[in-house]
Amino acid sequence: WKLQENPPPCLPGIVVAMPKPKSRSGPSILARNRQAAHYYHLLERFEAGIELTGTEVKTIREGKASLRESYAVIKNDEAWLYNCHVTPYPAAGRFNHEALRVKKLLLHKTEIRRLFGKTREKGLTLIPTQLYLKKNLVKCEIALAKGKNVRDKRETLRRKTIDREAEQAMREHQRR
Repeated sequence: WKLQENPPPCLPGIVVAMPKPKSRSGPSILARNRQAAHYYHLLERFEAGIELTGTEVKTIREGKASLRESYAVIKNDEAWLYNCHVTPYPAAGRFNHEALRVKKLLLHKTEIRRLFGKTREKGLTLIPTQLYLKKNLVKCEIALAKGKNVRDKRETLRRKTIDREAEQAMREHQRR
């Protein structure tokens, strides 16, 4: 709460407490899996909560988490995140966490059943794409993904270079 120094004229001498304006910025991204779009076709994205310990939350908020080789698996109607590296918190001492601890993902039962069916039937996989803060909670965006072959990777790189060259040409044309 922010104290208003100049109260309305109808209330002389009274200090009125006003709520702080809320920031309009979106979720702050803490970790991103940049290679996911290179190696996979990302079909659908889902937001999941993560069951973390206190030291893991502190480390992730510092930006010391890596999703590089991580993946999600559904076992016994529960979603689990494997190989997500969270650096140990230096001030925790003996109460620290393991760096590659398996973390439980928090999804609705219907989402879990749907993802389980898709990953079993169609040969798709679950890849975490980013960790971010939403209302002071750490969330994980997982994507239903299908692996790319070498030709698809080359085509993606070719498209990126063509787009980049087109943007540069447009900038140069606008400068003239």
